[in-house]
Amino acid sequence: MSIQTGGATQQTAGLPDGFVYIDDIIPGIRLDLRYATEENFVGEKINGYLQARGILTHAAAEALARVQDVLKTAGLELSIFDAYRPQQAVDHFKRWIADVSDTRTKAEYYPQTDKPDLLRLGYIARRSSHTRGSTVDLTIVPCARPAAALDMGSDFDFFGPESWAEYTGVTPQQQANRLLLRRLMMQSGFIPFSMEWWHFTLENEPFPDTWFDFPVQ
Repeated sequence: MSIQTGGATQQTAGLPDGFVYIDDIIPGIRLDLRYATEENFVGEKINGYLQARGILTHAAAEALARVQDVLKTAGLELSIFDAYRPQQAVDHFKRWIADVSDTRTKAEYYPQTDKPDLLRLGYIARRSSHTRGSTVDLTIVPCARPAAALDMGSDFDFFGPESWAEYTGVTPQQQANRLLLRRLMMQSGFIPFSMEWWHFTLENEPFPDTWFDFPVQ
């Protein structure tokens, strides 16, 4: 499939029509794709992530580029934790939840929640909006490298009220950082998720009723 960006046509091979690699639309975008590594709440590389590539629908990637452009003027930029997520990855999460004996990541990711409750409480879904291709998990980092991400008051994929958008136990600076991310994403057409400060879905997503399962590669 060919895509048009910056006046030049690029080929996006191996992806369904309407999907692009994020770094084709936003060159140099920071990708910290946790599910392609063992640094995640499961504690192992997740099924379907064959490479650490960020994929979104073309519409979502273009909207994200607008956020990146605004941040760059302030010496900041985006860092992506996850984007398109195949259904096989969601199925991997569900199998992990069913294995109640595996609690190796509990202290770091869900210290106050029983593992089986992660599904019931909505922290993990049987079907994820990520699988439709227009949802992204992300944070803000300084452009200077190396540099730590802005302090949002909880880590990515921390399953607890500390990660909720309206949680009041964060410091004023942490709240300001969350509001900056939320405001810019909403201005670019994304809808926030109340339980995760890092999670946003494009309002006018092109595939609202389709859950994909092609691998990330």
